[in-house]
Amino acid sequence: MCNNNNGENKCISEILEVILLLQQNANCGDNCLDTCDRAFLSCGVTSISCNTRPVMLYTCCSINNPLSFPISKAFDETVTSPIFRIEKLDGNCATFRVLTLNEDNTLSATNSFFTMNLNCLCSLRCLNDTYIESI
Repeated sequence: MCNNNNGENKCISEILEVILLLQQNANCGDNCLDTCDRAFLSCGVTSISCNTRPVMLYTCCSINNPLSFPISKAFDETVTSPIFRIEKLDGNCATFRVLTLNEDNTLSATNSFFTMNLNCLCSLRCLNDTYIESI
C-alpha cells in the first residue's frame, strides 16, 4: 500500500468510509468483533451513545510513530495530538479533526483540522468508540 502512485488505497479508504458513516448515524448495536470496520459504534454498558471512533494514523516513513498535529490553529502551537476523528471523505482525500486526551482519559474535540491524501498512509489504529461533546 505504501507509495502507491495509482491513486488507490482502498483498504484504508474503505475502512474510513465505514467509520464516517457510523459516526454520522451513531447508534449502538450487538456485540461483534472489535475491529476498525465493526458495523456499529459501541460504548459498552453506558447510557450515552457513542458518536466517534477515534483513530491514529501511520505513514510508511514513520510506521512506529503515529502522525501528530497541533491541537489549535495558532501559528506557533507546539502542543500536538496523534488522535483524530474522520470528518469528511472525498475519494482518496480525508479530512480529520484533531482530538485531545484529557486527564480523565476522555477525548475532547478541537477546532484543528487537516486534510490528507490517503496514499500517504500505511496503516491506522482504531481506539475505543467514545462519545465526544460538541460534535
